[in-house]
Amino acid sequence: MLCAVKKSYFAAAVCIITVTSMLAVSYLRLQRLSHQPKVIQEGRRCRGKIANSTITALKGNKTFIISPYFDDRESKVTRLIGIVHHEDVKELYCWFCCQPNGKIYVSKAKIDVHSDRFGFPYGAADIVCLEPENCDPTHVSIHQFPHGNIDQLPRFEIRNRKAETFSVDFTLCISAMFGNYNNVLQFIQSMEMYKILGVQKVVIYKNNCSHLMEKVLKFYIEEGTVEIIPWPINSHLRVSSKWRFMQDGTHIGYYGQITALNDCIYRNMERSKFVVLNDADEIILPLKHPNWKTMMNSLQEQNPGTSVFLFENHIFPETVSSHMFNISSWNTVPGVNILQHVYREPDRKDVINPRKMIVDPRKVIQTSVHSVLHAYGNSVNVPMDVALIYHCRKALQRDLPRESLIRDTTLWRYNSSLIMNVNKVLSQTMLQAQK
Repeated sequence: MLCAVKKSYFAAAVCIITVTSMLAVSYLRLQRLSHQPKVIQEGRRCRGKIANSTITALKGNKTFIISPYFDDRESKVTRLIGIVHHEDVKELYCWFCCQPNGKIYVSKAKIDVHSDRFGFPYGAADIVCLEPENCDPTHVSIHQFPHGNIDQLPRFEIRNRKAETFSVDFTLCISAMFGNYNNVLQFIQSMEMYKILGVQKVVIYKNNCSHLMEKVLKFYIEEGTVEIIPWPINSHLRVSSKWRFMQDGTHIGYYGQITALNDCIYRNMERSKFVVLNDADEIILPLKHPNWKTMMNSLQEQNPGTSVFLFENHIFPETVSSHMFNISSWNTVPGVNILQHVYREPDRKDVINPRKMIVDPRKVIQTSVHSVLHAYGNSVNVPMDVALIYHCRKALQRDLPRESLIRDTTLWRYNSSLIMNVNKVLSQTMLQAQK
């Protein structure tokens, strides 16, 4: 009798699991079908003005488009990097115009607001649309409805449509430069250190900076090192210079830094072997290798299948100086002389040091500031004896006496090349600034 009861329970459980699975599969199939592109018009030319701003506001629906990117890593989709209101934006549609047949396809978007929103009402979002099977659209428009007239809507060029061979090994992304940024000397030192370590391209999402800093940026642009992405986010949203929402009426944190970082990864996905995500006052310093290329070769060999390498941040307070490298010609340049700051704060009990990253951009789906949210492949914390982040800024542990700090002169290994290169840049930019 007991055996029969057990069998009936088992049969019921199997039945419930089977029915549930069938319903789940049916639901997923319906969801996918609802996102399939549908032809709504034929035999017409593609209209609409091409968007040429970095940030484009869609009319009346709290959505801002940065740029669309072709992404075929799982299925053939257009992935738009954007900013949306996390509650108010419920539906968006991609309108693809396929030439030369003139068919207009509409595809319902999946709106994926990134989890690291830190309480702000607006956050970085992936707006993902399936592309038509028999078409490789070059442009896309975004509408809040699957019908209507899109002739007045902006059209966005879809980037990464063609696979490219890597033009550089390391691209560094800085987001965002704001607050009339004027730390000129430290910026030049960081740029020259990046170049010594192996960076060939630095992408800066620039909101604003000082007049002198503009001269320095012009030098690096003409040199071919720097690419400036205009970042007028405060023209669209009330921005905070803090990373966490403070109930102060602001819309988005830290000048939309997370959105800029995600855009920078996709922007460089087909042209750079690695993308480095850190700020202008941070330098990933190798301890066992002379440069990043040899360091990354070693790390990849030791960590097969890893796509994200995280480096531990260490504070070198700008208030604690060494008498070394007090170079008189640098004293008139605004900013910090990093060669004089070689004392780092010790680790704090029960506090985890934040990390910054070197990533394989083709393996990243979504990133935050200190970690990747979604990626193919593993993440690994790089040991401090291999490399650390030299971060020269205001002290976090302000009450520590000097003798409690750790003297770390790793940066001085590069002093000869660094001084020569900085002097070269200053001789050109400072002369220009005086004209």
